[in-house]
Amino acid sequence: MAELVSPITRQVSTEKWKAGTAVADINLKDVEDCLIYDRRGVSFLFKSLYQDSKSVIIFVGNFLCYSCKEYVDDLSKVPRGEAGIRLVVIGQSSHQHIEPFCLLTGYSHEIYVDPKRSIYLKLGMKREETFTDSALPSPHVKSGLFMGQIKSIWRAMTSPAFDFQGDLHQQGGAIIAGPGSQVYFCHFDMNRLDHMPISWLLQLAGVQQSLDFSPKPKIMHV
Repeated sequence: MAELVSPITRQVSTEKWKAGTAVADINLKDVEDCLIYDRRGVSFLFKSLYQDSKSVIIFVGNFLCYSCKEYVDDLSKVPRGEAGIRLVVIGQSSHQHIEPFCLLTGYSHEIYVDPKRSIYLKLGMKREETFTDSALPSPHVKSGLFMGQIKSIWRAMTSPAFDFQGDLHQQGGAIIAGPGSQVYFCHFDMNRLDHMPISWLLQLAGVQQSLDFSPKPKIMHV
């Protein structure tokens, strides 16, 4: 029986993603006392996310952005308590937008917001987009640019609180961190499609089980 290689496995094996495996020159001590807020508006220190356990922390660009929404759609498929890894999403809107976003995506892991973008700015995440000819499309974004933007505009228009839910130009990233402010891995997005493949993030964090996020039916060769 031949084993099929998933689109995600193919993507993370490319030079583009190999180049991103180096830990960026960041110091979490610069942001450990920054405040983040949960869906009730209760504040926590950023360091509380990783001071007791290894955590995969994903910063999304904007809750209204179609690519961020579809990325978190796939994050919601990660089983809770997977191998003891703490999975956290951080957005940059006000805390009132957390609950609707979770209902929309089905995301049930931890989620917080950094409404002043203090952590984004201090860690040096980009505020503009950079595209290159060699860039590969995100395996988690299913919508094309035109339809994706239409979806984002429609969600903005139908939202009870009409605002942009964060800086539209702010890019996100992903960090794997642990006790002692240790950084195991860091990737800052260059553009809205430059998300780290979820399966690879989990593998880097020590999760052995592979997850298939492909929408295509699985084909087995016997």
